[in-house]
Amino acid sequence: MYGDAETVRRILTGTGDTWAVVGLSTNESRAAHGVAEVLQRYGKRIVPVHPKAETVHGERGYASLADIPFPVDVVDVFVNSHLAGQVADEAVAIGAKAVWFQLGVVDEPAWERTRAAGLDMVMDRCPAIELPRLG
Repeated sequence: MYGDAETVRRILTGTGDTWAVVGLSTNESRAAHGVAEVLQRYGKRIVPVHPKAETVHGERGYASLADIPFPVDVVDVFVNSHLAGQVADEAVAIGAKAVWFQLGVVDEPAWERTRAAGLDMVMDRCPAIELPRLG
């Protein structure tokens, strides 16, 4: 398991409320769309990150993490595993506090690099599942 219960709790309740959601677009059939909605319901500010830089759930989108002109607390990653490591490296570069790889997104070398850089990280889990469990 990549992300013990305490790390999950810390990211969801104490790391900060600005979540960059990488892979979030206006496509309502994609998991990122629903998860971003849940994050908002729990008081998180979502920042869509997608090459199209679309506005989603009322929040302006950006083409990349580097384009976001304000601090990001958590980078939530909805891209294929083979692309996820690059996103994790970008999260470190922008000074994020944590990285969250969604269900099915696994990159062990990225996990090691991100943790070595001092960031909290969860991999292969979903915050929309974990938030209600916190009570």
